[in-house]
Amino acid sequence: MRICVIGTGYVGLVAGACLAEMGNTVTCVDNDEDKLTALRGGLIPIYEPGLEELVRSNTRDGRLSFTDDLASSVREAEITFIAVGTPQSEDGAADLHFVLGVAGEIGRALATLPPQERSYKVIVDKSTVPVGTAARVRSVIASHYDGPLDVVSNPEFLKQGAAVDNFMKPDRVVIGADSKEAAALMQDLYAPFMRTGHPVIIMDVKSAELTKYAANCFLALKISYANEIANLCESLGADCESVRAGVGADPRIGSRFLFPGLGYGGSCFPKDVRALIKTAHDLGAGCSLLEAADRVNFGQRDLFINKVIQRFADSTESGSAGQHRNLTGLTFAVWGLSFKPNTDDLRMAPSLTIIPALLKQGARVKAYDPKALLTARAYFGDAITYTQSAYEALEGADALLLLTEWNEFRRPDFRRIKELLKQPLIFDGRNQYDPARLSSLGFDYYCLGRPGTALSRREPL
Repeated sequence: MRICVIGTGYVGLVAGACLAEMGNTVTCVDNDEDKLTALRGGLIPIYEPGLEELVRSNTRDGRLSFTDDLASSVREAEITFIAVGTPQSEDGAADLHFVLGVAGEIGRALATLPPQERSYKVIVDKSTVPVGTAARVRSVIASHYDGPLDVVSNPEFLKQGAAVDNFMKPDRVVIGADSKEAAALMQDLYAPFMRTGHPVIIMDVKSAELTKYAANCFLALKISYANEIANLCESLGADCESVRAGVGADPRIGSRFLFPGLGYGGSCFPKDVRALIKTAHDLGAGCSLLEAADRVNFGQRDLFINKVIQRFADSTESGSAGQHRNLTGLTFAVWGLSFKPNTDDLRMAPSLTIIPALLKQGARVKAYDPKALLTARAYFGDAITYTQSAYEALEGADALLLLTEWNEFRRPDFRRIKELLKQPLIFDGRNQYDPARLSSLGFDYYCLGRPGTALSRREPL
């Protein structure tokens, strides 16, 4: 098929490259000429495992191309995907001006087709959009073009860090279509990806639009629930890891997304939770569960910061009033800046809350991330020091703060960590290490929801 994908952000680029990999002819459209030049050369603006190779091979073989000519691309395509951003407005709602702006361009482009060339077109909302957006897109296009077309909702369920694998081997594909013709065309498009027997779920457009929000918000709820239980465990002296294992073994619940930590981040969960809350409020409906999940999520970062402040307050000798709560003169090594491993994305990452809080307290920060250092400079500038290795960040630091669970941080050299830090002190925001082991190695170790941490034993290694 001839496919047009408008938008070369995270969703659009993954979709375009994967659709081209299955033999389709895909044109990706963007209005950023510098980005287009880089993409034509096989250089992608984000880190996503496997994506660069797909872009290069399909560009080389002529199945994937990049252009700023939206009009020609839309006219030639059978299916056009809208994959532009839907940023969060101040009131929490999804901002649709990019989506509706593109809809207008599509309508104007199709209106230039001669009557005899006005073949059936399918326009696909791939961006995450509120219920009713497809109808608005259709209305905008129809104000310019009266030819045969359908607007379909086809929400993405891509996990950053595994997006290519998710697209190529999806656990399900959701298609919201109000005509049999549109549903059949979309099923045909996705047939090569569904050979393992996972379902293509056909439903009406509004249900598909809501499915995306409902899925993401449920996962966000599980994460916040895990954090609530972890905080309760910490107060009661229970071990949240044991509780998690016991709860997650129930097949009705499952163990995924039950890991306590610093909460969810990224471009999807925080935005989608708040967008669904806004939708519910606009309808006069309650949304107390999601409101609680949002509060718990971002409260985890404050809880972690307070652990750091309290630890140094407790360890500082009496001085002038209030002096003991300031972190001036202390240096913290931060491992992990991205909101999760296998991505360079810092949007809504815990680091964006925790590092500024440390700086405000007068501390210095030395940070390392395997992939997100360049991205981090756009957020922090010269306010922090960036290192080229995890161990370099530790040199002369008063404590290590683990914020992102990259694989290379899972089995570090604790002897070396102890030698490089001023004091053997670790704050683990991802519950990655074993408290008993670190205590036996002489570390003060703070994590979330687990007992027996920060024991001041100083046994030699």
